[in-house]
Formats: sequence, C-alpha cells, structure tokens
Amino acid sequence: MKQVLSNADILNLKRWNTPTVYNGWEKVTRLERTQGRFNRESFNDYMPQMGIMAGYAVTVEVQPSNPEHQKNNPDAQRQYMEYLASVPGPKIVIVKDLDHPHIGSFWGEINANMHKALGCVGTITDGCVRDLDEMTNAGMKALARQTCVGHAYSTPVRWGMAVEVFGCKVMPGDLIHADKHGFMAIDPEDCEFLLDAVRFMDANECENLLCLSRNAAGLSKEEFVAEYVKHVKKFNADAAEHFAQLKEMRCKTG
Repeated sequence: MKQVLSNADILNLKRWNTPTVYNGWEKVTRLERTQGRFNRESFNDYMPQMGIMAGYAVTVEVQPSNPEHQKNNPDAQRQYMEYLASVPGPKIVIVKDLDHPHIGSFWGEINANMHKALGCVGTITDGCVRDLDEMTNAGMKALARQTCVGHAYSTPVRWGMAVEVFGCKVMPGDLIHADKHGFMAIDPEDCEFLLDAVRFMDANECENLLCLSRNAAGLSKEEFVAEYVKHVKKFNADAAEHFAQLKEMRCKTG
C-alpha cells in the first residue's frame, strides 16, 4: 500500500478542518471540483470534541444480522487482525454495514481498544456504533449513521477491498481526512502537493480576504465593497501564480 505522506505531514493536515483541506485539494487535483470522493449523504459525528482525524483507509464489511458468517469462518477475527497489523498507520477503519435496517454494532469498547492497539485512530461506518464514552476513552473517533445497544453477530465478513459508505467510494490506502463537516478520500496522486496547497490557500484567505473583513472599521459600506472586490482579484491572482508554479514543478517530477 503506497503512502505518499509522512506521519508528520498527516499531523500537519490535522491542523486544518476538512473544508480547508478541500480548498487545497481542488487546486491540485485533476478532477473537476464536484467529482471528488467525499460523502454525499448525512452522518453523525459522535465525538466532535475529538476534532479532526486523518489517516489511511483500511476497509471491512460486516453484516450483524447474519449468524452464518461466524459459523462459516470462525477464524475471521484473527485473519482480519493480521490484515490490520500488516498496514502502516495511522489508519481509519471504513466499515460497510450490509444490513438494512441496521441492528448491531461492529464498534464498542472491546473493538475500539483492539483497533487502537493496531494503529487505528478512528472509523467511518455507515452502520452503528455503541459504547461512545468508552470509544472516546480509547481514542477512536467515530462518524456513523446511528447508535444501537447490541453487537448482534458483528464479525468481519470481507476486508481489504473497495467499499462505498455515505455515497463515497473508498479504496484501501486512500488518505482520509474527516471531521464534523464530512470526510474526503483523496487519491494518492493528489497527496504529494496537498499540504502545500492547503497551507497556501489558508494563508491566502487570511492575507487577502479575512484581514479586510475583520478590519473594516472606518470604511463605509461602499468603500468596503470596492476594497473587497480588489482583494478578491488579488486573492485569485496570487492563487493562479502559486499553482502555476506548482503545476510546473509537478510536471518536472513526473
């Protein structure tokens, strides 16, 4: 599994929320800005106090309503843990729940602590979570569709393959950035200059737009509008110059 960013880079990306990362991503991706892989459906952030999570995707399917999976592969838990252990961290577990409606949770105190020990920092599941306080204490952030009280027959069914959750297709090894606003799955080719792009766009907003809006005292409304138009032009020009240079550098590096 190719990982472009270092752990330090990922920690730096956690300094910005997911909308800000999107602002940088749209400047370096070859995709049209509406075609990125981000959630199209609503979810719940059950640990907003834990802030932002970032890491590489590991994937698993579950079907808590079906007891046959445990019977058919009683060794599934060990095999799944071996898969987790083979992948460098930090990792975010993307869980596809095959049940509709959802009746059992793959997540709880035990699984949260086990996954944390194997280098996982959080999960995105289109199914259920439970033991929210205990998951928080384990350091496992959860974005999920709902909560429930039981685990039913929650065992790994398949793992290490593409899954779709909340209308977003996720591949093992994708860089995931997520917070209370949503999540993004970022292609490896878009990761190399992502951190530079996020830093630049954040600074560009502060220098050219926010500084004027936050210091508009003494300007009439008409003067503010005129100045804001000038600053928007400067904002766009600075971005165009910076990313033209970045594109040239990207072409030189292949």
